[in-house]
Amino acid sequence: MTKSKKISKKVPLHKHLLINGHTLTPPTSKRRLKKWLNQLVHDIGMKRIGGPFIRYVKAEGNRGFTAVVMIETSHIALHVWDEGPKPYFRFDLYTCGPLHHTTVLNEVQVFLDAEDLEWMAIDREEGFFEYDNGRRPVR
Repeated sequence: MTKSKKISKKVPLHKHLLINGHTLTPPTSKRRLKKWLNQLVHDIGMKRIGGPFIRYVKAEGNRGFTAVVMIETSHIALHVWDEGPKPYFRFDLYTCGPLHHTTVLNEVQVFLDAEDLEWMAIDREEGFFEYDNGRRPVR
C-alpha cells in the first residue's frame, strides 16, 4: 500500500490596485522609469516575466510615458500625461498573488513626486469587493 501525497495547490487571490494622481515631476527618462519599475516588482515580491515595455507618446493631448510590466501573476501598467499645468498619472496593478498595496502606494508617491493620490484596492475573487480606498493630499 502506498501513501498518497498531499499536494499543496496555491489558490489565486485576484487583487487589483488602481491609483490616480497628479505629479509634480513627470518622468523624463525612459531608463530611470525602467529601473524604478524593475525595483518595484522586486520590492513587492513579484516575478517579472516580460518588460518593462516603455514608450513615449507624442500625440498632442496624450503626451507622456506609457509603461507595462508583465509579472508572473499578471501585470503592472502606468500612464503619465505630462502636458498642461497639472501633469497626472494612472497606475494599475493586478495580481493573483498577495498584494501589499500600501507599499505600492508609498513607492508610487515617492517616484512620481505625487501632489495627491487617490486609490482603490479591489478583491476580484468573486465579483468586485473594494477592501480599501482613500485619498492623500500629499502636498
